[in-house]
Amino acid sequence: MKTRNAGPVLIAVLAAAGIALIPLRSAAQNQNKAPAAPTGPTPRMADGKPDLQGVWNPGLTFMNVGQPSLQPWAEALYKERRANLSKDDPEGHCLPAGVPRISPFPQKVVQTPTLVVILDEGNIHSYRQIFLDGRKHLEDSGPLWMGDSTGKWDGDTLVVDTVNFNDKTWLNGQGLPHSEELHVIERYSRPDLGHLNVEITLDDPKTFTKPHTFKRAFTLMANAEILEYVCNEFNVDAEHLVGK
Repeated sequence: MKTRNAGPVLIAVLAAAGIALIPLRSAAQNQNKAPAAPTGPTPRMADGKPDLQGVWNPGLTFMNVGQPSLQPWAEALYKERRANLSKDDPEGHCLPAGVPRISPFPQKVVQTPTLVVILDEGNIHSYRQIFLDGRKHLEDSGPLWMGDSTGKWDGDTLVVDTVNFNDKTWLNGQGLPHSEELHVIERYSRPDLGHLNVEITLDDPKTFTKPHTFKRAFTLMANAEILEYVCNEFNVDAEHLVGK
């Protein structure tokens, strides 16, 4: 199994933030030596829509979530999880990260006119299907780890609507909670060849006092592919998630 090397700056940031180190030797492209983003115009599909395809490095923006305004119960649970050093982090135990949480690993976007697929190198090698064929959200899907995603184009921006979550995932490595009413809206745009920007809005009236918006920025890894990583085979988190 090939692995990626995590740079010392990334490791220090992860450790200081209390984020699971999964795994240190294959956590992400070395942040100190990451190549500059390729330059050029935004590529387009045959139908004229921006081509979002490629292997994308989130850099340190994978940690971006910010601090939503929490309901009292959620604030208490968040405080408890932080005090317990994220011992029960589902991602640290090889369970899906959910949406919109991501790891420092690259992601690969595959696009057709009716479907966009996002493949994660990290976590459990998970994936997302974003349906662009006009279908409604599933009514009988039940609570899902990654939710049920549909999308549509707003000019050159892909707007992704995701619902039907379970409440088992954490929104960040410190234990930011959510309920099954979580509703995620993502706005994907590719301003040029080398960059992919995502604006993310979280709405969960059971957990937050108001909707919360933050941003991430990805850099194109030219001529790269995602690598195989099996969390259950190479999980260095579990032995460290022991709490206080």
